[in-house]
Amino acid sequence: MILENIQAIKALLDTPKQIVIIPHVNPDGDAVGSILGLAHYLKLKGQNPSVMVPNAFPEFLSWIPGAADIVIFDEAIEKASKIIQEADLIFTLDFNALHRTGEAEAALTTSKAIKIMIDHHQAPDDYATYMYSDVSMSSTCEMVYHFIDMMGDVKTVNSNIATALYTGIMTDTGSFRFASTSNKTHKIVAHLIEAGANNAQIHNNVFDANDPSRLQLLGVALNSLTILKSYRTAFMYLSQKDLDDNDFKKGDTEGFVNYCLSLKGIVLAAIFIENSADNIIKISLRSKGNFSVNELSRAHFNGGGHTNAAGGRSSETLEETITRFKNILPQYNTLINE
Repeated sequence: MILENIQAIKALLDTPKQIVIIPHVNPDGDAVGSILGLAHYLKLKGQNPSVMVPNAFPEFLSWIPGAADIVIFDEAIEKASKIIQEADLIFTLDFNALHRTGEAEAALTTSKAIKIMIDHHQAPDDYATYMYSDVSMSSTCEMVYHFIDMMGDVKTVNSNIATALYTGIMTDTGSFRFASTSNKTHKIVAHLIEAGANNAQIHNNVFDANDPSRLQLLGVALNSLTILKSYRTAFMYLSQKDLDDNDFKKGDTEGFVNYCLSLKGIVLAAIFIENSADNIIKISLRSKGNFSVNELSRAHFNGGGHTNAAGGRSSETLEETITRFKNILPQYNTLINE
């Protein structure tokens, strides 16, 4: 973000404003961590931001300081729409196209508020007055830390900010193992721990508090594991019945796709999850090296994301979606085997 924009944002925050902070639909650790981290920072600046999500977030993130105050748009549409319409400033975090906000899109599109984007995904739309977009960053939480630093306030990072931002960086980097984890990322994490982020407890809260039903669901997913050796690809799938039979809760399938990617020799991994309520198949894609699941998802599954982590969707049946996925692999064979 250029100095001129930072100075403009500083001027905006010099006086109390009606502020909304919102991430993408189906918010994950980076989304929830970034909005709460930014909210705690803005409170130190004398602001009282409204923190909002388009729909419910996973229970394993509900312990993050400030999570209890989050407004869930699709559970309070009239109230949430009014908050957006009355806003002076809207921070949009961890997405770069308004359609990624689900039912909140219309309210955000018609709002006259100044919009500030902080995001690390590719190909941003041009909807924000001020854009901080950097695809090289490990996470939006890392970008919020840099934003606070650019504002000249990095010394104000307290335990609430540190806890929220550590959570998002940890989850979006796969516990610091993805290629986007840089030396700068580790330096930031060191400061967050110094500022009060309890790294061991955060990891436990996110990854080590499983219900038995989640592990049973993982077993069902692993039982569907299919390996296509010639394409260095592995995938899993879950039907709506699988979800229902195992007491599925939002966030339960987080990280399942990584089991496919952990296999020796696998470069491309996918999981296909049936969602009868929305009449779609949700797709999570992961890759190693230079193979871009972002490009694959954009071309074939109405999605996108990062080079090595992307999502998509299909309006076909689960069986048809998997068949289409297998049928497109030959055109990517050279790239997968580079």
